Amino acid sequence: MTATVPTTLKSYDKLLIGGRWTDPSSDKVIEVVSPITEELLATVPEAQTEDVDKAVAAARKAFDEGPWPRMSAAERAQYLVRVGEEVAKRFDGMAEAFTAEIGAPAAASTAFHNNAIKMWGDASTLHERFDFEEERDWEGGHGTIVREPIGVVATIIPWNGPVATASLKIGPALAAGCTVVLKPAPEGPVSTMMLAEALEAAGLPEGVVSLLPGGREVGEHLVTHPSVDKVAFTGSTAAGRRIMSLCGERIARVTLELGGKSAGIIADDISLDEVFPALAFAGIGHSGQVCAAITRILVPRERQDEVVETMKTIFESLSIGDPRDDSVILGPLAAERQRTRVLDYIEIGKAEGARLVTGGGRPEGLEKGWYVEPTLFADVTPDMRIAQEEIFGPVVVVIPFDSIDEAVEIANGTDYGLSGAVYAKDTALAESVARRVRTGQISINSWDMCVVQPFGGYKQSGLGREGNVEGLSAYLETKLIQKVG
Repeated sequence: MTATVPTTLKSYDKLLIGGRWTDPSSDKVIEVVSPITEELLATVPEAQTEDVDKAVAAARKAFDEGPWPRMSAAERAQYLVRVGEEVAKRFDGMAEAFTAEIGAPAAASTAFHNNAIKMWGDASTLHERFDFEEERDWEGGHGTIVREPIGVVATIIPWNGPVATASLKIGPALAAGCTVVLKPAPEGPVSTMMLAEALEAAGLPEGVVSLLPGGREVGEHLVTHPSVDKVAFTGSTAAGRRIMSLCGERIARVTLELGGKSAGIIADDISLDEVFPALAFAGIGHSGQVCAAITRILVPRERQDEVVETMKTIFESLSIGDPRDDSVILGPLAAERQRTRVLDYIEIGKAEGARLVTGGGRPEGLEKGWYVEPTLFADVTPDMRIAQEEIFGPVVVVIPFDSIDEAVEIANGTDYGLSGAVYAKDTALAESVARRVRTGQISINSWDMCVVQPFGGYKQSGLGREGNVEGLSAYLETKLIQKVG
């Protein structure tokens, strides 16, 4: 059965600047092209540097002079509740748009937007779990610790889950009392413009939120703007390095959630029935376009053949095609250049000597669209590029190990540390391994991205944490008011 996902999407002709729909500064537009049919779906305004200046000025004024940072945290929370309600009203439309413009099957789209609603709910209750002020005594003195909003926040997000990623950042920033300028990626902006509708409908005070779809030049102008106090970025590690260097030039605060090459470690005491197919989907769900995807499967050497055959069977059984069809498990990649990148990495894997077990090309019968088969490599060594570099596509590599110590060494042997999983019947062993893997989140005998608890990465997977009170803290400065007597 084919789902009722539109073949065209609503176009927009205005930008949300300072919480108000505003004419853009130019007539330039972003053309939203379907990754399914390669046809034009919609257009939205492409923000320019003049729009950034206007949005930042509105945010600066709202922070310096407006009521938002001066409200109590409980008062701000009521607005966040309303945003969550407005997002929920638009749930179906956002999910359908995401499927149409990015190619996510219904299950992935539903999961992302469910997470967005969870994030707004979590943000609206942060004040109940966090002390913005506390009295503190020390030898020879006492005073008050005050945690104040940082100021104007620039938020830059990717295309692979824009409404959820935006919610993860904007919610805590607003809860802290900051004002926000959000720049979504130019790929797949329609669902994010629906988020702009929700933000406007929630009635936030003027200047508090702006949303400006645009490209790299606009992003750099926003990051380097002298009136921006903090940058919160999700995207590639390469882009994160650039943003961090730009922020470093003026000591701007920065949070980075970057790439991953996460490992799933399988011990020798657990049945594969308890591991798969869940672990297989952890690497290729949303066509592998998830930063926390488990794309390296680490197995005892004597179990490699068993694991490879199981995964091969699963991969070859999956339905691939138009994600508007309810029976489809994997849709296309989001962009043509993304498909080219993934296919290039598959060729690199073959050239490096890895064994291509299944997949590796365009699925039969899908001449249109940016599709890649779920691809499995075996006999992979830890130093191969396909074992070290983030591919961001439906490509999983199997790496054998000879001891648990070696497995931990392999898991830790990349520049990344974002997610992970350990599968073992001996749960004490599993927890021991989990504690040794240097990564921001790791699951035992399961895998999930927990979005309402601290999420972020070690090493080049990022800087700082998002989610819960740890995520709120990233938008606050700490002040000590010393008192006499």
